[in-house]
Amino acid sequence: MTQLDNDTPVVVSRSVGGGLLLAVASATSFGLSGPLATGLLANGWSPGAIVLARIGLAALGLAPFTLASLRGRWGLLRGQLARLLMYGVLAVAGAQFCYFSAVAKMDVAPALLIEYTAPAAVVAWLWIRRGQRPRLLTVFGAVLAALGLVLVLNLVSGAHLAWSGVAWALAAMVGATSYFLISADTGTGLPPLSLAGVGLTVGAVVLGLLAVTGILPMHADTAAVSFAPGPVAWWVPLLLLGLVTAALAYVTGIAASRLLGSRVASFVALLEVVAAVGFAWLLVDQLPGWSQLAGGLLIIAGVVAVKLGDRR
Repeated sequence: MTQLDNDTPVVVSRSVGGGLLLAVASATSFGLSGPLATGLLANGWSPGAIVLARIGLAALGLAPFTLASLRGRWGLLRGQLARLLMYGVLAVAGAQFCYFSAVAKMDVAPALLIEYTAPAAVVAWLWIRRGQRPRLLTVFGAVLAALGLVLVLNLVSGAHLAWSGVAWALAAMVGATSYFLISADTGTGLPPLSLAGVGLTVGAVVLGLLAVTGILPMHADTAAVSFAPGPVAWWVPLLLLGLVTAALAYVTGIAASRLLGSRVASFVALLEVVAAVGFAWLLVDQLPGWSQLAGGLLIIAGVVAVKLGDRR
């Protein structure tokens, strides 16, 4: 990863407050994806079909806004081609493909925990590349957030691990790390809509090639999907996956990263796990336990500590 050092946040407190709201909106949107996908998986949809439909619909939904944001700025695409390809391949297609490859080899909870070490990787990258040594409060917040993740993902009860799955999960973590670092780069001149739209389009093309070659299995079904509130047509969760959990989530996430910097934005993104537990309760009737509620509070406390400890 080169030229990912321009992580200059907006210092104005009002902008930082707006960045936090955008980051929470992004995390909440991402958190909806798991419960929605659960209903489709129960109907026989393959993970590959779900993720390709999600990213493809997001790219299509953002296309008009992406084109409008690039009006008069087409030269930026040539100048930032490598960055856009890296974002689409690593942050979009790579993170998605590697995560689903990981859960095919191991339990979901530890795979998520490994992928969500991305905030720690962001801290390490900024320390090594920019000399931004984390403060003690930042480290304390990271520890609190990690403990919260363990509780929310219910890892204390034991989980199945496989070295091949761990390798795929670490690759997904690299993709997630690149998402935060590239999204926070304020020196490209690319509007958030442009980066999200072009990146999602590149990701959809890469995932489509994986599907055509058979590397990404594709199975779908048009039967009604059952959720706790009641059954819905199969295209309803698909539209929500594409337009809310991908298009909206990526755009708000990029905007938040530019306002907050990659370090704080990556830790706020851990709230996705908390949101996923809440949506699972509402949509698929998976009631969270006390340990998960306690873990959510620890994650929130960790995020607050990281923000307070941030040098900016």
